[in-house]
Amino acid sequence: MKLLLAVAPERFRDEELETPKRVFEEAGIDVDIASTVAGTCTGMLGATAEAAMAFDDVDPDDYVGIVVVGGAGSQEHLWGSEILLTLVQSFFEQGKVVAAICLAPVVLARAGILAGRQATVYRTPTSVKEMEKAGANLLEIPVVADMQIVTANGPPAAAQFADTIITKLEC
Repeated sequence: MKLLLAVAPERFRDEELETPKRVFEEAGIDVDIASTVAGTCTGMLGATAEAAMAFDDVDPDDYVGIVVVGGAGSQEHLWGSEILLTLVQSFFEQGKVVAAICLAPVVLARAGILAGRQATVYRTPTSVKEMEKAGANLLEIPVVADMQIVTANGPPAAAQFADTIITKLEC
């Protein structure tokens, strides 16, 4: 079983990558990291992560789900990534787990998969507007699971977010 972790090439939120990655690996789930380009990605707090591949190189058939990591870089690099939006749609259409944390749920909104679904997001005027425009029913709780979609609102929710994803994978 393998999950794809999608991160911004810079300014991803360190804990939102590191905590779920550790929880997944402890549960025996392999992970691959992808970004807009392959190579070293840097976090907001100084962590680094190696993206083994660019989004262009991802084959959704290799994974049971996709987890989009948040942070300031997600708005700048991921929200408008047509390739990532297409990947998210593909995972969703195949009934796989699609998850996003912090500002990254906007990627799911822009991919068109949140209409009529419950979700959460790190609240900024822009992120709330994007989520509402996409038809998401926003909840102000740390983690929301609606069918195979899991969203979380920020770093303090990272462990619960990861645990919820694992629960969805076991269904």
